[in-house]
Amino acid sequence: MDLTQGPHGTSMPPSPSPPPGGRSSLVTVDIVVLVVYFLLVLAVGFWSMCRTKRSTVDGYFLAGKNMTWWPVGASLFASNIGSGHFIGLAGSGAAAGIGAIAYEWNGMLMVLLLGWLFLPIYIASGVTTMPEYLQRRFGGRRTQLFIAVLSLFIYIFTKISVDMYAGAVFIQLALQWNIYLAVVLLLSVTALYTVAGGLAAVIYTDAAQTAIMLAGSLTLMAFSFVKVGGWDALMEGYGNAIPSIRVPNSTCGIPRADAFHIFRDPVNSDLPWPGVIIGMSIPSMWYWCSDQVIVQRSLAAKNLTHAKGGSLLAAYLKILPFFAVMLPGMISRILYTDDVACADPELCEEICGNRVGCSDTAYARLVMELLPAGLRGLMMAVMIAALMSSLTSIFNSSSTIFTMDLWKTFRSRASEWELMIVGRVFVLVLVAVSVLWIPVVQASQGGQLFIYIQSISTYLQPPVSIIFLMGCFWKRTNEKGAFWGLVVGLFVGCIRMLLDFIYPMPLCNEEDDRPGVLKYVHYLYFSMLLSFITLVVVVAVSLSTEEPKPEQISRLTWFTRFDPVDPKEQVFSVERGTKTLEVITSQSNEMGVTGREEEGSNGKTCHCRKDSSSSLSSVQSQSRLMSALYWLCGMERRKEGENVTPPAPEQPICSLEEKPCLRRIVNTNLIICISVTAFIIGYWG
Repeated sequence: MDLTQGPHGTSMPPSPSPPPGGRSSLVTVDIVVLVVYFLLVLAVGFWSMCRTKRSTVDGYFLAGKNMTWWPVGASLFASNIGSGHFIGLAGSGAAAGIGAIAYEWNGMLMVLLLGWLFLPIYIASGVTTMPEYLQRRFGGRRTQLFIAVLSLFIYIFTKISVDMYAGAVFIQLALQWNIYLAVVLLLSVTALYTVAGGLAAVIYTDAAQTAIMLAGSLTLMAFSFVKVGGWDALMEGYGNAIPSIRVPNSTCGIPRADAFHIFRDPVNSDLPWPGVIIGMSIPSMWYWCSDQVIVQRSLAAKNLTHAKGGSLLAAYLKILPFFAVMLPGMISRILYTDDVACADPELCEEICGNRVGCSDTAYARLVMELLPAGLRGLMMAVMIAALMSSLTSIFNSSSTIFTMDLWKTFRSRASEWELMIVGRVFVLVLVAVSVLWIPVVQASQGGQLFIYIQSISTYLQPPVSIIFLMGCFWKRTNEKGAFWGLVVGLFVGCIRMLLDFIYPMPLCNEEDDRPGVLKYVHYLYFSMLLSFITLVVVVAVSLSTEEPKPEQISRLTWFTRFDPVDPKEQVFSVERGTKTLEVITSQSNEMGVTGREEEGSNGKTCHCRKDSSSSLSSVQSQSRLMSALYWLCGMERRKEGENVTPPAPEQPICSLEEKPCLRRIVNTNLIICISVTAFIIGYWG
C-alpha cells in the first residue's frame, strides 16, 4: 500500500464520497492539539525518568519492579493496540465484517491465563526475560539463543514495521507527506524517551496514551454512528455497500453474507470456526503468555496481585476495539463505498496506490472526512499515541532480549554500563532493519494489514507456544525435546511462510493456481497442524532421552512453583543483586576511589574513600554537558565522599504470597471477566 497518492487526489474517479476540501489536511487548531499532546507525553516521560533509577538492569528493563496494577494494565493494552490495529482492524471490518475481532476477544482469555497460570511460574523462577526462563528450565544455551533470535525476528516482521507503516499511512493521508519521511519523524520522537527512560517511562507514557486513545476513538465512533444513522442503518447498509465499478462476473466488492458472525463455515470461509477456536488460540497464547513485550510489563508489577489486576484491566479494555475501531471501519465502507471498498484493481491503484484493495484506508478516511477541526488533531494524536505506545514497548523488550540473552552470552563479564549502552544502541539498529521491511508489508494480504500480521504469526509462533506450555506444565520435558520440537516446528512453519510469499493470494477475479497446501489448508488450520507436529516431537524426544535435573524443575513449573528455595539459588541471586556494586566499585577505582570490604551481619559492606588529588581533577574535567548526557541516559556518577554501599538485597526469589482480601477481589473479577467474554463471543458467534 504505497500511498503516494491519497484518496483525495485530483485523479480520483467520481464517487459518493464527500469532495475534498478543507478537511483533507490538518489546520492550525489541529496542529496546536498535536503540540499539546507531544508536550504531555514528553512531560510524563521525563517525570517517570526522574522517579526511577535507570542506571541498573532492573531499574532500566523492569522499572524497579514497583509498578501498581493500573499502569501495568494500561501498558498491556497500549502495547497491544498499536496503529496497526486502528488501520488494520478497521480495514478488516470494512473488507470482511467482524470476523477478525475474534483475535481481540481471544486475547481477553489469554491475558487472564498469563496472570493466573503463567506469571506465578515466571515470578517464582526469578527471571527477567523469557529466553532466560527457557535457559533455566532446560539448561544449556541453544534453546535460549534460538528463542532470543526468533523473538527479534518476529518483532521486526510482524510488529515494528507494520506499526510504523500503519502510522505513516495515516500521517501521509493527513499531511500529504512522503511515507518514509513520516516514518523517520515518528521514530525520532519515539526513540527519545524510550532510549533514555527505560521501561518505567514506557509504562507511564502508555498509561497516558491509553486515555488519549480511548477518548479519541470513542469520539470518532459517536460521530460515525450519527453520520450513518445508527445501529440499524449499519446492519442494513453494510450488506448494500457495493462499489459501482466492479469486475464483471465476479464476487469482487460484494460484502460477505456472514459479515456479522465470528464463527464461519469450516471449509470455504476466510476464518473457519474450528481454526478460530483452536488454531487462533495457540499463537495468541505465545503473544499473551510468553512474549517478552507483554510479560515484561507484568514482571514489573510490585507483586502477583497487582500483576493479576493489570491482566484484568487489560482484558476489560479489550472489549472496546470492537466498538471503537472495527464498527467505524464498517461504517466507513458504507459512507465511502467506491473508495474504501473499491473492487477494480486499476481503480484501486488510482485511489490508494494498491491494486489489491483500499480497505486499510477506512479509519483514516473517517477521521479526515467526519471530524471537525481540533478533533482531527486529537485523532492524529490517538494514532501517534497508538504507534508510539506499541513501538516503545517493543523497542524496550527487544533491547532487553538482545542485551540480557545475546550480548551477555558472548560478553559474560560485561559491566552494567556496557549493558545499558548496548541496549540503547540496539534500538537504533532495530529501527533501521524494520524500515527496510516496509515495502514487503505494503503488498501483502489483499490490503488487510491486520490479517497479514496474524497469518505470519501462525507460521512462527505455535512451536514457541508449545515449548513454553510443555515447559511450564509437564515436568518430564527436557532440553533435547524442547530444542528439536522447536527446530522441526519452525522449519515446517518457515516453509509455509516462504510459500505464502512466493505464491501470494490471487485477486478475487483471478484463478487460484497456488499449491494445494496454500489453497486448501487455511493458515489457522495450519497453525493446528504445526502445533501437533511440535507437540509430538517434544513428547517423543523427551521420553526417549534423560529426565531433567532437579534444579531444572524446582520453582520452574506450575507444580513446583512453591518449592523451598535452593541455597545455591540464593547465592546466584545475591551475586546478581551485587553486580551493581562490582560495577560501581570498578568505576570508582577508575576515578581514584579506594576502599575495603568488611564482613557484617547483613553481608559485605564496601567502605570507600576518594583520593583527593585524583578526584579533584576528574570532577573539574567533567563538563556540564557530559553530566546532562549521563543523566539523560541514566548513567549516574557518584558524588565526592559518597559511600558506595550495596543495595539492600531483595528476596532471592520473588514471593507468590497474596493478601486474602485482595486475592478474593481479583478472583471474583476473574469470574466476571470470563463470563463477559463468553457472552459477547456467544452473542456474535
